[in-house]
Amino acid sequence: MAENNVDNKKNVVKTRNFIHELVEKDISEGKNNGRVHTRFPPEPNGYLHIGHAKAICLDFGTAEKFGGKCNLRFDDTNPTKEDVEYVDSIKEDIKWLGFDWEDRLYYASDFFDKLYEFAEQLIKEGKAYVDDQPAELISQQRGTPTKPGIESPLRNRSVDENLDLFRRMKAGEFPNEAKVLRAKVDMTSPNMHMRDPLMYRISHAEHHRTGNKWCIYPMYDYAHGQCDYFEGVTHSLCTLEFEIHRPLYNWFVDQMATDDYRPRQIEFSRLNLTYTMMSKRKLLHLVEQGYVNGWNDPRMPTISGMRRRGFTPASIRNLVEKVGITKTEGMIDFAMLEHAVRDDLNKTAQRVMGVLNPLKVVITNYPEDKAEMVQAINNPENESAGRRDVPFTRELYIEREDFMEYPPRKFFRLSLGKEVRLRYAYYITCNEVIKNEAGEITELHCTYDPETRGGKSADGRKVKGTLHWVSATEGVKAEIRLYDRLFNVENPANEKGNDFTELLNPESLKVLQNCFVEPFVKSAKPLDHFQFERMGYFNVDKDTTPENLVINRTVTLRDNWAKQMNK
Repeated sequence: MAENNVDNKKNVVKTRNFIHELVEKDISEGKNNGRVHTRFPPEPNGYLHIGHAKAICLDFGTAEKFGGKCNLRFDDTNPTKEDVEYVDSIKEDIKWLGFDWEDRLYYASDFFDKLYEFAEQLIKEGKAYVDDQPAELISQQRGTPTKPGIESPLRNRSVDENLDLFRRMKAGEFPNEAKVLRAKVDMTSPNMHMRDPLMYRISHAEHHRTGNKWCIYPMYDYAHGQCDYFEGVTHSLCTLEFEIHRPLYNWFVDQMATDDYRPRQIEFSRLNLTYTMMSKRKLLHLVEQGYVNGWNDPRMPTISGMRRRGFTPASIRNLVEKVGITKTEGMIDFAMLEHAVRDDLNKTAQRVMGVLNPLKVVITNYPEDKAEMVQAINNPENESAGRRDVPFTRELYIEREDFMEYPPRKFFRLSLGKEVRLRYAYYITCNEVIKNEAGEITELHCTYDPETRGGKSADGRKVKGTLHWVSATEGVKAEIRLYDRLFNVENPANEKGNDFTELLNPESLKVLQNCFVEPFVKSAKPLDHFQFERMGYFNVDKDTTPENLVINRTVTLRDNWAKQMNK
């Protein structure tokens, strides 16, 4: 039976899950003196994506739930792929999601000396050896899942020889890939990860923190569990692909442990979204080849991209909560994330009016030099948000699609001779359509009823159509970027025989110039949210300058993608 616990700090309901049940059991049994200490261990080789957000919420959320601690530890064991830019972006993303590692910031490189000392200890105990064979041959000797491995002919080198070679590896005497250090475990184990796994490889590469101090670097499977142990982590929460690594994780920890304390690895399913992919290698390819405009492109599944697009921390945390923590792999429909974003922004986003495809309307019986303010509601979901003044003038813009010269039945917007309501303002009637030489409509001439101020008729007559609008003389010109799904197929990672870039959605970005928004938006700052009435949720982009207002569409008001796919 599910049990809910409200997190007052973030106003998010945290549902009890199987991991929390295991943690509770450990506490009740007195393991690790009842401590709960987790960690989030990203590799700084790219920007975090929505899948990492699930891990962040689980790692930090579990610590919060049980009054424990959560560390941030960078797994910086591969200097050829890591960068300070990635470190900084990861910190920013975690803070933005609402979590804090306080003074518990670590790097695997903090423990390089300890890891090296422990490796020497294993060599002295006859549990590790230096192998000179090529990587391809070592891989072949490991066998297959149904066929046991073959021991390396160098497996039984003496302790002295192994120590000498390992120290010379550290001293830089050998080139890359010349030698590796392997743990001596079991070449006949049914778990191939236990077949004398690699502990160290040679890499003459400058490290972003340690410089050129080291030319040998620990492998993930060796460093990860030991860093957990050094930091006092009690629960090491990992995604399901690490389940088969758990026996090796435990083996390495057992070689070091001197008392009853053990970190416990527990696995859970990843968060996978439709119409995108989570491979950092492939995302990096999109960035480097210019298919997207950087890691924070609003089409990317990265946390920084979603932030720039206008997604909110609460919406991402709420999605993670709704999806839940299980051991069952699956795909989450992108529409679920968009729904979570709409649900949050509906309560918080400032309402404004914006016109993306403007058609000029001239109100011929309205004074040319007059501009009056009409009152508009800032957010109908939040009375305390109050109201704002919107300038109404003789010349306005409406959406081009809100007018049809020869409309079908049940077209409730503007047409020749028809009366509609302008939101918060007046009733207007279209009297004349102006066209250019090509026969294209350039403007509409209308009249207004001054007795309908506020959008209400004194004589009680009703109109079915209500249009949003922007003053042509007081409105602010803007560039609007319309973002959509990054890929055209639900699961691009599963498509065989295709270059994955061929599956990109060519309509994932449309840039509209000469759009107009209320003057209210002019003072907005990057990341400020708005609901453009009848149009969707938008936010101000970081590319905005005093001369050019740039606005991103976050999501539409409803899911139009399913309709498009079913046409």
